[in-house]
Amino acid sequence: MKKSPKKQRRSRRAPPAAASAVAEVTIEALGAQGDGVATWQDRRLYVPGTAPGDRARVSVGLKRGDGYEAVVLSLLEPAPGRIVPFCPFFGACGGCAVQHVPAETYAAWKRGILVAALRRRGFAESVVGPLATVPPRSRRRVELSFERRGGDVRLGFNARFSHRVVDVESCALLLPELDRLIGPLRRLAADIGWAAGQALLTRAETGTDVLLTVAASPGLEEREKLAAFAEGHDLARLAWRGAETATPEPLAWRRHVRITLGGAAVEMPPGAFLQPSAAGESLLLGLVAEGVAGAKRIADLYCGLGTFALPLAREALVHAVDSVPAQVAALETAAGRAGLGGRILAEVRDLDRRPLTALDLGATDAVVFDPPRAGALAQAEALVAAVAVKRVVAVSCNPSTLARDLRALVDGGFTLARAVPIDQFPHAAHVEAVAFLSR
Repeated sequence: MKKSPKKQRRSRRAPPAAASAVAEVTIEALGAQGDGVATWQDRRLYVPGTAPGDRARVSVGLKRGDGYEAVVLSLLEPAPGRIVPFCPFFGACGGCAVQHVPAETYAAWKRGILVAALRRRGFAESVVGPLATVPPRSRRRVELSFERRGGDVRLGFNARFSHRVVDVESCALLLPELDRLIGPLRRLAADIGWAAGQALLTRAETGTDVLLTVAASPGLEEREKLAAFAEGHDLARLAWRGAETATPEPLAWRRHVRITLGGAAVEMPPGAFLQPSAAGESLLLGLVAEGVAGAKRIADLYCGLGTFALPLAREALVHAVDSVPAQVAALETAAGRAGLGGRILAEVRDLDRRPLTALDLGATDAVVFDPPRAGALAQAEALVAAVAVKRVVAVSCNPSTLARDLRALVDGGFTLARAVPIDQFPHAAHVEAVAFLSR
């Protein structure tokens, strides 16, 4: 749901016993990044593409974290129940880390990522519930990268721990409407002659929205080609920006890009955040609504377009806060049209620099926050002093920063009741979570 994690820095130290860096190992578990973990010469090895129970002959490589990378030379004996990956690009593409293990092993691994993050901050495994999942082929929002290599254009996802783009023909996780655009987008990039860039694809209720991030500003001829592309593929909108932080410029706007949140029609600005799947959004909303049930005044922090604020406003007064002005404006407009204008106070505010204080929160009795991967530590610390707030529902796509923020809240007097892991990013080493706190 959020920004991808930064690429891991890797030491260039030589492997241990460099003269004999080939080993036969048995995979003991799956690591946090989805690699098989084995022990060799009292050292930990991380072996991509392996499953617990595999016996493999591996080549030991560079230092990585508390262990070493290793590459499978041959699979000597596969683990019982090992699955053939469903995607032909698995292993090369960095989008998925785990497609080759049984469902029970997979669910335990995903849940275990949250368990491990919370344990490092002193929380018991018993607070973590079972993994909630989304249906296959349901992803409605994806960012593809492209780059020119020689005379060819590669379009797809980055290789693991790399900026190199792996060319893919399709992605089995995407809604068909988005998957069908992969080939045409590659041909468009080749035709225009772009060196590199990204394409953010979002499937809204009124059609597909495409935002291109390309350093080179399109000239008249390129703009005509882009408009023709939007027409030919029935896009709702196609926009361009020169950098990730730049304001997008719509080049073809054929229909309003609309999504319904809590019964309110929201017109999405280009590049606006949206949960990666409708099913994942529904799971999150159900849990959040459960966590704040009965509250009279709710603060929805890092609110985006109003995924939580708009539905919650039908039962309570909501103070919705986000740092992106275009998203807050879209939320305000949607609330007004849905007759919720008097029930939502929307505010543009950088909560990392200026968290809501006890004075700002006033009589607010429940708070929901769903920050980017960096978390919401400043806001969590500020909530401790807001004694009127009795319940907090914390939503996060980064278990490590979530655990840190929960520790701050619990040390300040809250009690962590439970945390629910959600598989918003199937087969990737990411897991969403919703945590419930009270005092």
